[in-house]
Amino acid sequence: MAGHSKWANIQHRKGRQDAVRAKLFSKLSKEITVAAKMGDPDPDKNPRLRLAVKEAKAASMPKDNIERAIKKSQGGDADSYEEIRYEGYGPNGVALIVEAMTDNRNRTASNVRSTFAKNGGNLGETGSVAFMFDRMGQIVYPASVGDADTILLAAIDAGAEDVESSEDGHVIWCADTDLSAVSLALEADLGEAESTRLVWKPQTTTELDLESARSLMKLIDALEDDDDVQNVTANFEVTDAVMAEL
Repeated sequence: MAGHSKWANIQHRKGRQDAVRAKLFSKLSKEITVAAKMGDPDPDKNPRLRLAVKEAKAASMPKDNIERAIKKSQGGDADSYEEIRYEGYGPNGVALIVEAMTDNRNRTASNVRSTFAKNGGNLGETGSVAFMFDRMGQIVYPASVGDADTILLAAIDAGAEDVESSEDGHVIWCADTDLSAVSLALEADLGEAESTRLVWKPQTTTELDLESARSLMKLIDALEDDDDVQNVTANFEVTDAVMAEL
């Protein structure tokens, strides 16, 4: 689950550590390669690539893997990936956004549709749920960086829009187009963030009980197991008690 907020922007990673780690590195490598191919291979001159590299480092991805992914983008045989967004509903009417990168649109669409159907969900048309979310930049810092007032002042100075602080840490929100600039300003003031990424932030959430949350997690896990799927976001929340059971 994505850290400090009960709504689940789902960088949800489950327990099969080695397999999950390898799959995560594969997804991060794909994002780095695509970002480098679309722009400059120098992260300092390519904001999207810089953010992709930061996220890879935050996930403890080895430097060699990062450099290999950038180098791959410059080769004539580099795969051409298409970015596609799928939208639909899971159990209990929870809205989901599925972001994919694929070299075969038909394969990915078929797999995503089948996964929704097998796990109590329904794949919708593009735009069917996106209006329930805001595209935003999300920067996460540990609680040890400073108290809520310190982080709020730093965030305001950096051009951020909002801060959510708790005992777990600080989540800083900014406009999607400002993420690179805001993260650079915060880094100069607070140091390296735990996470820096573009996310779909739900405008409202649906609270789920344990059984419903398990059903939804089954769908999300199945979607994330697809090699073409990069991110899955859902507009739900659970209580601390349900979270503990999950």
